[in-house]
Amino acid sequence: MDRTSLTGIFLSIVAVIGGNYLEGGKISSILQPTAALIVFGGTLGATLLSSSTRDVIHAVMSIRDIFFEKKLDSEKFIADIMRFADLARKNGLIALEREIPRIEDPFFKKVMMLAVDRMAAKTLKETVDQENATYEDEKRRVAKIFDTAGGIAPTIGILGAVLGLIQVMENLSEPSRLGSGIAVAFVATVYGVGTANLLLIPISKKLLHRLNDEMALREMILEGVVGIQAGMNPHYLRERLRGFIEEQNRQGR
Repeated sequence: MDRTSLTGIFLSIVAVIGGNYLEGGKISSILQPTAALIVFGGTLGATLLSSSTRDVIHAVMSIRDIFFEKKLDSEKFIADIMRFADLARKNGLIALEREIPRIEDPFFKKVMMLAVDRMAAKTLKETVDQENATYEDEKRRVAKIFDTAGGIAPTIGILGAVLGLIQVMENLSEPSRLGSGIAVAFVATVYGVGTANLLLIPISKKLLHRLNDEMALREMILEGVVGIQAGMNPHYLRERLRGFIEEQNRQGR
């Protein structure tokens, strides 16, 4: 469970509701079904129109990843690569064949299988690089779904505000109906801006951040397996792999 995501959402909601309360408002004053229908329905419809069904499905499935983070233990991968490197130097690459079923990470297992099958280092790297590029492109399209929705929501909120004001103008002769129209106008803007900046855009950025970490790990694994295949000295290989971690830490600052 990713406590950072849960804490962020909780604080966002508490800040908005708490601020409204401190200003003398009530929760019921920002619960407007009409405004919610306009903003959420309009944002969803526009997002579906601008995206493929496949990407939308993947985006919905990726929401789980926001709250359940996949642990990427770089040190553990380096330790495993070093163990395989020592074993390969002593007994040859074929000795790693019986170790492959014990590898839990699918990507690591696949790259090791290609190396043990004696695929040429250049071909191996090109094959895996292409797979990584495809994987990264798919993940970035998923994050783009939330970013797109985050860009649309405030505009739909303004549209809801305009519709509310139209109702106000049409009912100037009936003061009892003015309040609901004004409420829809302002609450629709709150829904649009709030949803975009408190949920949709942050989700997009978090998915991209995790993707960058995962791609850095994949590059490190690939470099390690190619080093094993080339018979690189484990000491030099370890230092090379640790360079990936240091670079990732610098980028994360």
